[in-house]
Amino acid sequence: MTCPVCKKPTDPAYRPFCSRRCADVDLGRWLTGAYSVPGDATDPAEAEDDLPSSPPRRH
Repeated sequence: MTCPVCKKPTDPAYRPFCSRRCADVDLGRWLTGAYSVPGDATDPAEAEDDLPSSPPRRH
């Protein structure tokens, strides 16, 4: 098995990566949005319907 980041052989301690560095690179890619999970596009109007309504205002 090879590291998905650098293609070197994996290290059992960091599997599926070869090192802590490659594991951190992969995590950074997820956190910055370089990777994404495909999904259905949403209509902005529908997205607003999913938001919780704000509580009534008291005067």
